[in-house]
Amino acid sequence: MTGLAALPMYDWPEIRPASDALWAAIRDQLLLRGIAAPAVLDRGDQMEALWTDPDLVLSQTCGYPFATRLAGRVALVATPAHAATGARPGRYYSVLVARRTDGPVSAGDLAGRRFAFNMRHSQSGFAAPVRLLLAGGHSSQPKPLETGAHRASIRAVATGEADWAAIDAVTWQLALRHEPAAETLRVFAVSPETPALPLITSLRHAADAPAIADAVEAAIAGLDAAIRKQLLLTGLVRLNPQDYAPLAASFDARRCLPSLPA
Repeated sequence: MTGLAALPMYDWPEIRPASDALWAAIRDQLLLRGIAAPAVLDRGDQMEALWTDPDLVLSQTCGYPFATRLAGRVALVATPAHAATGARPGRYYSVLVARRTDGPVSAGDLAGRRFAFNMRHSQSGFAAPVRLLLAGGHSSQPKPLETGAHRASIRAVATGEADWAAIDAVTWQLALRHEPAAETLRVFAVSPETPALPLITSLRHAADAPAIADAVEAAIAGLDAAIRKQLLLTGLVRLNPQDYAPLAASFDARRCLPSLPA
């Protein structure tokens, strides 16, 4: 196997055959351009290590770590465009979700409600809702619940372990298709749009980034429409690192989440 590749951000078990088909198409296009690539995707659980591995050919990461801890350590390739309701191509947002029966009705109704989030370095699951609360002068007082994944946050809210969560808009569309717990939830607010989850390569391959983007774009365009529909993919947008720079702005999460553990 030559190099490393992963598409971890939306790689739900229910659509892994479609993800594998996408990668096979990307790999074929990379090989046509003289860029060696692995035959299969890496599905290990050490994404942080993979993102900074010198052998990385292609991966998707989250915008917040790209703008912060990965800044200057990886090269931007491009940004996939997904069919998430209302988002401009190459952009996305978070949906704030709660139970249909007894959940909050607005961001101003969260003081006594417990927040579930996937992880602290998530743009959609943590940074976006925190910035939204701070901008509105709102707070969520109970100790937040860190779940490790958007899908786990959806389930935590559905079961009553938490009261609300912020979910990547693309992930929410996948949940509506594949996660029964989502059927018990509703969207009560949305965050502002930001650049969507970027595709990256290692600095070793930085000179090849435009060719890698061309390969991805050609692969998406050549995919069977049914596979694109499963993946919610509509195309590719050529953003630049400066588009992600605002995501690196600091914020004080404990101002709106006073019980957040240190």
